Amino acid sequence: MKSQDIRKQFLDFFQSKGHLIVPSAPIVLKDDPTLMFNNSGMAQFKEYFLGNAVPKSTRIADTQKCLRVSGKHNDLEDVGFDTYHHTMFEMLGNWSFGDYFKKEAINWSWEFLTEVLKLDKDRIYVSVFEGNPSENVPFDQEAFDLWKQFVNEDRIIKGNKKDNFWEMGDQGPCGPCSEIHIDLRSDEERAAVSGFSLVNADHPQVVEIWNNVFMEFNRKADGSLEKLPAQHVDTGMGFERLCMALQGKTSNYDTDVFTPLIEKVEEITGLKYTSDDVHDISETQNKTNIAIRVVVDHVRAVAFAIADGQLPSNTGAGYVIRRILRRAIRYGFTFLDTKEPFIYKLVEVLANQMGEFFPEIKAQQNLVTNVIREEEASFLRTLDQGLQLLDNVISSTEGKLVDGTRAFELYDTFGFPIDLTALILRERGYELDEAGFEKAMLEQKTRSRAASEVSTDDWKILVQGNTETFVGYDQTENEVKITRVRKVDSKKDGVLYQIVLDNTPFYPEGGGQVGDKGTLISANETIEILDTKKENNLILHIAKSLPENLEGTFTARVNSNLRTASSKNHTATHLMHLALRTILGTHVEQKGSLVNPNNLRFDFSHFSKVSDEQIKEVEDFVNERIQQQLPLVERRNIPIQQALDEGAMALFGEKYGDNVRAIKFGESMELCGGIHVENTANIWYFKIISEGAVAAGIRRIEAITGDAVKDYFAKQENTLADIKETLKNPQDTMKAVVSLQDENAKLKKQVEVLLRDKIDGLKSDLVSEFQEIDGIHFLSKQVNLSMSATKDLAMAIGTSMPNSFVFLASIEDNLPNIHCYISKELVAEKGLNAGAIIRELGKLIDGNGGGQPFFASGKGKNVDGITAVLNQVLHYIK
Repeated sequence: MKSQDIRKQFLDFFQSKGHLIVPSAPIVLKDDPTLMFNNSGMAQFKEYFLGNAVPKSTRIADTQKCLRVSGKHNDLEDVGFDTYHHTMFEMLGNWSFGDYFKKEAINWSWEFLTEVLKLDKDRIYVSVFEGNPSENVPFDQEAFDLWKQFVNEDRIIKGNKKDNFWEMGDQGPCGPCSEIHIDLRSDEERAAVSGFSLVNADHPQVVEIWNNVFMEFNRKADGSLEKLPAQHVDTGMGFERLCMALQGKTSNYDTDVFTPLIEKVEEITGLKYTSDDVHDISETQNKTNIAIRVVVDHVRAVAFAIADGQLPSNTGAGYVIRRILRRAIRYGFTFLDTKEPFIYKLVEVLANQMGEFFPEIKAQQNLVTNVIREEEASFLRTLDQGLQLLDNVISSTEGKLVDGTRAFELYDTFGFPIDLTALILRERGYELDEAGFEKAMLEQKTRSRAASEVSTDDWKILVQGNTETFVGYDQTENEVKITRVRKVDSKKDGVLYQIVLDNTPFYPEGGGQVGDKGTLISANETIEILDTKKENNLILHIAKSLPENLEGTFTARVNSNLRTASSKNHTATHLMHLALRTILGTHVEQKGSLVNPNNLRFDFSHFSKVSDEQIKEVEDFVNERIQQQLPLVERRNIPIQQALDEGAMALFGEKYGDNVRAIKFGESMELCGGIHVENTANIWYFKIISEGAVAAGIRRIEAITGDAVKDYFAKQENTLADIKETLKNPQDTMKAVVSLQDENAKLKKQVEVLLRDKIDGLKSDLVSEFQEIDGIHFLSKQVNLSMSATKDLAMAIGTSMPNSFVFLASIEDNLPNIHCYISKELVAEKGLNAGAIIRELGKLIDGNGGGQPFFASGKGKNVDGITAVLNQVLHYIK
């Protein structure tokens, strides 16, 4: 059975049981600060479990893209070394929100596996929760009795809290679970060793395929459990493992989920992948297999993350995606001998293979391909640079043990993989100080964890069963009651309070627009609202303190000045999007947006720099629509398909419900939940400040509107007035500036000629000052030149004399700089290293520096340290 058929049979089966089939949520999460990525099937349904929203149906089924590479669920370092861990995987799931419970969940899972898919009943083991007396949770007798209908008791495992009590996090809904495992070993192996003893023992052929979680408790902040008002079912079945079982394989990578990708890697590299069924393979072949598994697994995770809106970057979720891709690149570089980008070529295979069920990978295929190709090219350059830096580390190492702290600097600053560092060191006869590396890594993780550590109290519920209403499209001030509050304590922001209201005019951060600020006002006090965010369908008003009387009535008042400024930038963003598509082409799509009171930032797909002429065209296009005084046409709560049919644009990486809000200004129509002006005339004027690249095929424009443009024009006018005054108020300012530039260019040429003459004269004088020490021609001197001229002089003197060691210092703008040249024969024969010397002596002038073993430079802040530097440098010769 093909993987596409397996997926379809699951969804068809649960549809026949009255389940609504819903699409996978994006792999990247936007309104849940506790998770970077969807790491389980239930993540997109948290708001239903928490009671913050009502599901469209009490029975739902889907296949969810999941990513486990950060936080508690981190499988990254296992991927490739075994055959069943993955970064991205699919989770087939069926859900009951207060509808059916254990009986139906267990009966249907058995029916689907054994009657629909025809899996061998004798190979199946199940587990139930053994209970936890300390938390007053009994043995799950009900699940045990239900399973006894289908399997013998000797195949029912009583599991502990670690294996059979599922929790989404430190707080929140949780409950006992019942896992289903399958034994895929040969009959001979099964006869020799019972599968019972191998369940949850990390055996590659005795694997969990399905987990039925029975949500019946809520974990409170103090660790205690309380009963949920309704019982829910949350199930998840590993799609890749199910395919392995049904296709008679002993490895996920031997199924047709991965074989098309593996075949493409084989075609590109000329290497062969051997199935997990092959025994006694060589060490080289094993490394090849691991590397191919890493590449085909990681390209799936990276491609789907990009398709869902997360570009690789140096922070947050973008850094995780970049790290996954770089792991794949370095495995290809080291073990598949790929020195040119190649992973991007797998995207086409992936899109053809999975585009039917996940249309986003097909729709964003060109973007995904371009981004991965550019990331590959960039990191391969980093690897080349890292190899040179590693050479410097090795050449400055005394003995054969390389300092782990230096290796960590390579890893942390330049992204050079530590396992590649260790491999190269071993090849060259050196050893890595692994303890030193681990210590540096632990210190960094501790700093990072401490900075981001957050603790939250339980919600204090003031009004039971209340549904919050957003009224901010129509008003900026409203009478409100507080329904719940929660304290949040973080090292970064200190103690904050999250306040939920029965209705609110405050817009929560979303769709690129920042959250509103404002105040909660009562007769006795005013509470400042610092920010507004949305989490699991709750609008959270962030404050430094709580009102004294939580049960009072308040006036919620939005800061109208800030909101008005944001609304101008948001509407201008829509108009600019239309302008870019009109002027550059319909290939332009929004790939990211930030709208705040000060400015707007817009990322979009485009293959080249936007010219100055095109920038002017975009500005004119938007400003023309501002002058046309186009009114806002707002359509609320219309079916999404109707909005799309009417021409509305759905934006990249956004999650939409069945009913949406459409915003229209003239020809511009987009699905949008943000705040906009009533008429484009309110924007006043639109001005682009900058344009540049942020990733392969992605450009970024920053722009301003309204009062910010007035301030911008005023500053430009003031600058022009200052220039005129400096130039003695010429009649033609432009002509005067051009004349000044011409005169400056002539003077520069004269200075260059004089400087060359001075360097030539100094060179002749200084050559006579060389000292010979043990066969080395040594010179150490302070000169009166600029930094660049001193550098040129050091090179010129050093190359004129064999076996030379030249060290020059100078002062420019009252800051010291130092330069060291060492003949290459001295570097090779005596192990001298200019970079290491500069780094060490730079400390004497409160500075730093570096370079190659034969030449290096540095600069500092302490002029008085030059004398000590010149005295100390002789030490390196002696």
